[in-house]
Amino acid sequence: MHDGDGFLPQEFIRRKRDGEDLPDGMIARFVRGLTDGSVTDAHIAAFAMAVHFQGMTRPECVALTEAMTASGERLAWEDAGLDGPVLDKHSTGGIGDKVSLMLAPLIAACGGFVPMISGRGLGHTGGTLDKLESIPGYDVAPSPEGLRTAVREAGCAIVGQTGELAPADDRFYAIRDVTATVDPISLITASILSKKLAAGVYALVMDVKFGSGAFSRDAAEARELAASLATVATGAGLPTRSLITDMNQVLGRTAGNAVEVHETVAYLTGEAREPRLHELVTALARELLVMGGLTTREGAQPRIDRALESGAAAERFARMVTALGGPADFLERADHYLPSAPVLRAIHAETAGVVRHVDGRRIGMLLVELGAGRRRPEDAIDPRIGLTDVVGLGEAVDTDKPLCVLHTPDAVQAAWAEAALRDCFDVGPEPFTPGPVVLETLGAEA
Repeated sequence: MHDGDGFLPQEFIRRKRDGEDLPDGMIARFVRGLTDGSVTDAHIAAFAMAVHFQGMTRPECVALTEAMTASGERLAWEDAGLDGPVLDKHSTGGIGDKVSLMLAPLIAACGGFVPMISGRGLGHTGGTLDKLESIPGYDVAPSPEGLRTAVREAGCAIVGQTGELAPADDRFYAIRDVTATVDPISLITASILSKKLAAGVYALVMDVKFGSGAFSRDAAEARELAASLATVATGAGLPTRSLITDMNQVLGRTAGNAVEVHETVAYLTGEAREPRLHELVTALARELLVMGGLTTREGAQPRIDRALESGAAAERFARMVTALGGPADFLERADHYLPSAPVLRAIHAETAGVVRHVDGRRIGMLLVELGAGRRRPEDAIDPRIGLTDVVGLGEAVDTDKPLCVLHTPDAVQAAWAEAALRDCFDVGPEPFTPGPVVLETLGAEA
């Protein structure tokens, strides 16, 4: 297929398949085809698979990032009437990663403004938008002006890629999710940064995860991705710092959609803050506050503590929900508004002992299979499905303390999933100490 400009998608795919360099103009024309329909889903899937095997050079990645950023509108905040820096965070994804839901209102409570363009579930990882859509009325796709209004009113707004912002990536992202082509570092980099650049943010902190529940299986691979992100972001004029973080277990105590929103509310209100989750949220917040010039490195943690303990961060979350169409009393009545599953089944280990390994990827894929995620882009998800009370590495389990509790609408489904979930946890007799949640931080010091 071509439209008279000499661009042949099959030739573009062949060049990448055979390891040849792609000219910037050809990459830009492919990206235009993502938005105008002149390249098909089959072309997109074939190109993504070619990149999976051949990779992309750094100049190709920069060209792809810039073309996807330019495929739609770029937000400008200079005339938005904001009296603080525009900041953002992105995670490469993991099991139970609801950090964005906590971090955005926390930064807003500390004086920053966070227009966070997020995505849906990708591969085995849950999607921030899918979690927020558990809240009745919450609009994940406002107009650019609606986004600007929400950011002014609440200080933060977590939304999806509208048709105006990086539309090429929106289509590419959905097809990668269902064609086993999520992993290439160049495609992850271009996808992340095109959205952040389109959102017009001033500084970015990256949560680059490694481990059994992440796309990067080890720290070395995570560092490679972090370096790719830093190089491309710096070239585009976006100050970026990256935290290399451990995703060898579920983050927090929940995995799913509605259950993760429940945990977010409990965190922000002070009802419950799982220590590793809290450590990661505050570590990311410290970097953003310093990069945004809102405080010194020494003053960052006290400011974060005040925002949480005073209820200011929770109040910002409530304002965000209301500004984007959700219930005005959501924070006070989350149990009433969030959908709940009729069947709860505690999953116990076969023998008492200590958790020594968690297969996060397998847990994520099981949740997808149960209906908490998508096999195809058009699939609906069931926000009620998920896990609560998930144990972490080094914790003891026995007949009284389960590995997790499965929430599902179907008793037959629960019976099928029980053995599969049990197999995701390795329990042994010896004590086990997990590694730190934040391994290292990369990027220029603010």
